[in-house]
Amino acid sequence: MTALLQLRSISKHFGPARALASVSFDLRHGEIHALCGENGAGKSTLMKIIDGIHQPDGGEILLEGRGVVMQGPAHAMRLGIGLVHQEIALCGDATVAENIFIHETGAGAGAWMNYAALQQRAAAALAMLGQQIAPDQRLGDLPIGQQQLVEIAKALSLDCKVLILDEPTAALTETESVALFRVLHDLRARGIGIIYISHRMAEIFQHCDRVTVLRDGRDVLCGPIADLTPDLIVRAMVGRDIGHYFPAKQTVDRRDTPLLEIDDLADGERVHGVSFTLHRGEVLGVAGLMGAGRTELAETICGLRPAIRGYRRLNGRPIAVRHYDESLRHGIAYLSEDRKAAGVFLEMSVAQNISAMATRLVSSPWGLLRGGVERELAQDMVAQLNIKTAGLLSEVGSLSGGNQQKVAIAKLLATCPVVLLMDEPTRGVDVGAKSEIHHLLRELALQGVGVIVISSELPEIIGLCDRALVIHEGRVAGEVASDDMTEERLLRLASGLAAEELMDVEA
Repeated sequence: MTALLQLRSISKHFGPARALASVSFDLRHGEIHALCGENGAGKSTLMKIIDGIHQPDGGEILLEGRGVVMQGPAHAMRLGIGLVHQEIALCGDATVAENIFIHETGAGAGAWMNYAALQQRAAAALAMLGQQIAPDQRLGDLPIGQQQLVEIAKALSLDCKVLILDEPTAALTETESVALFRVLHDLRARGIGIIYISHRMAEIFQHCDRVTVLRDGRDVLCGPIADLTPDLIVRAMVGRDIGHYFPAKQTVDRRDTPLLEIDDLADGERVHGVSFTLHRGEVLGVAGLMGAGRTELAETICGLRPAIRGYRRLNGRPIAVRHYDESLRHGIAYLSEDRKAAGVFLEMSVAQNISAMATRLVSSPWGLLRGGVERELAQDMVAQLNIKTAGLLSEVGSLSGGNQQKVAIAKLLATCPVVLLMDEPTRGVDVGAKSEIHHLLRELALQGVGVIVISSELPEIIGLCDRALVIHEGRVAGEVASDDMTEERLLRLASGLAAEELMDVEA
């Protein structure tokens, strides 16, 4: 049987850097084929070649047995190829409906767009994913998880033969992910081929038929899921054993004055009277369902959202944080969950990004940049975080997603923080880089830094954190010690079930 899509000996260079070296890959009708590899292994480059964004230096592409040259994304779309990028590639100022059907702009016979019909079709596309997002809502006003669902709905609306999904569940809740996989299984049954890029082994082994692994721009493993194990895939990805995935936890002395105290903090919208403490050397997890108010809590703590009441104390002393620059001066730094929009400056160099919030450190008393100091700072951070880059002057936008994430973290560490608020610090990062980030956060804790990790991945909360707060509807639903953490317990608190059961008992 002829393969739906074949890539034969695909090579690609960006200047002197080799991205792909004679990579071969095939996709069959009616299969979900996982593509795995560390960040920088070449996965996104290969998918962009399929989509016509990049042209290969060598090799050929066959679609249903016929050789094709992808002349760009619009051409690939006409051939039945849909790509959902890891980074949101939509227009924030347009409506949900306009984004889903943006490919139809200018395609109609008349001069005017039928917006009523457009919104009706958009609602139907979102309903396939179990969503009731208002089609006339401005996309930029939606949380990132719902923006990702709009991106997926856009791809599904194309009636494509080949669907490429790059980390589609990274920003989705469990319920949204279940709805997505239900749709993918239906598409597979209809003969559509799906390329599924993910670092989540549970998803790959539960939903995929085959897996191909890339490492250093080469295909190093391909086979049926039934013949493989997660350990085999991880070893193929990284070329080595990564040792302990999570670092060992430590006993935190909570008898001393807390490093950070939050008392009755509220923003009047999503955060409703939250109180907790963070101790020196502690990694504190914050769990909860999407929309529970986790990100809003972090933004309120560090002055990115205004607080209507509540207190913050650092080392036992009250502090005022009205703006983020005041938060940084107190040593409280925040990593946004949205790397592209608020984590890095994509068109600036690695060195410029790392020093962006540490301008006092790299400037002279007269405000002039000390280039040597900036380079030294950047070199130290690149080495500490094992950032893969062609050089300190490389634009961050040219790096893989995982290395962009490391640059975002390096930018915070350059400020010498005493408290780190990390919102989804390993989203879209491969297993090797995830383990590196986990060990880095633990090392910072061992140095006395207080670390708060907001994560949608419960295994990350359980494996990394010394203690966890669970947020439900903008309030602390419960606190769970390390020894008592289970996914079931965290989920019950996150969904409000534990509180309801307690009320029933009291009644």
